[in-house]
Amino acid sequence: MTSPPPPPALTATRNTVLDLLKREGPQSASGLAEHLGVTPMAVRLHLYELAEEGLVEETAKPKGRGRPTKIWSLTSSASRIFPDAHQGLALEMIDSIREMFGEEGLARVIDRHSETQLALYEKEMAGLESVSARVKKLAAMRTREGYMAAAAEDGDDWLLIENHCPICSAATTCQRLCANELDVFRSALGGGCEVTREAHLLSGARRCVYRIRSA
Repeated sequence: MTSPPPPPALTATRNTVLDLLKREGPQSASGLAEHLGVTPMAVRLHLYELAEEGLVEETAKPKGRGRPTKIWSLTSSASRIFPDAHQGLALEMIDSIREMFGEEGLARVIDRHSETQLALYEKEMAGLESVSARVKKLAAMRTREGYMAAAAEDGDDWLLIENHCPICSAATTCQRLCANELDVFRSALGGGCEVTREAHLLSGARRCVYRIRSA
């Protein structure tokens, strides 16, 4: 006999724990509990269940005297929980285009995709004059596409933070996707902005981070 599904509230809490670890990075049970407004023990029960499923793991962080703090983070298996934008199909199509038309043909297809993407961003950003408004709008559009994006101020600059990459497998096999993405951001945000990538998921970072500085 199969076990009954967990109550909706329990499922919502589990999902929130996973989402917080994805967006904010590794955290202690106490830190997660503060976000959720529950007790650390309640969070630990969820974490232990998620660990049994292979979705989270713990590491010990020394803190001087006393027992080390347990820090929880997502495992690579947790990627299946988040949107993947049909990565299997994308990989198959990239391989087929490469086989049929070569690297030059694949580059033309990727460039065409980038042109379409830029046109959409420019249309939705029309009328937005300030850098802050444009970065926030871009973050909202990227979130709709599955990137779990956020805009954050950092001194005089803005950061576009993408906590998830729904096309990670495709970008790994065709890195022109990432190269074009940076160019699309620069064009969409306008010539008055300097855009640099400071962290890159494909280079081993936990997320992608872009710094936007007014020129």
